Amino acid sequence: MSGPLPHWCEQTCVVCPGQQLGPGQFDVVDRPGPEFAYRPDVGWRATADGVAVCVHPFRVGLPPGRYASAGAPVPVQAPRPTPTAQALELPADVVDLEGWLVAVLRDAPAEQIFTAVARAERLAAERFGAKHAVAALRRVLSVELTSR
Repeated sequence: MSGPLPHWCEQTCVVCPGQQLGPGQFDVVDRPGPEFAYRPDVGWRATADGVAVCVHPFRVGLPPGRYASAGAPVPVQAPRPTPTAQALELPADVVDLEGWLVAVLRDAPAEQIFTAVARAERLAAERFGAKHAVAALRRVLSVELTSR
């Protein structure tokens, strides 16, 4: 079994199984949900059966698929998925804040990126507090702005 792809450590959430597991060793779904609860004991989200799950396909760069649970083949070269409408909704849980920020930035046209950052910062700070908003923005912006 192989480990995570080199770019995953920078491009995925700190609670993504892609931080520690390689392609095919976890499932990818199109959005967070209660059926994929974060499991602090293992460090990532998992199904009720314990299968590791990434909930941000646009961050890990893989389309949704049951790679670990059903043996779906991992695409060799797939276009990076675009954020869904659900990914653009401000999350209820701070663990999903970075994923939301990435979705917002990737959805923003280049000429509106500064407006998108300011709006995202305001909304995130209102819901999660300035400390969490700034920490998430620092991590996300360091990667997202360099890849534009």
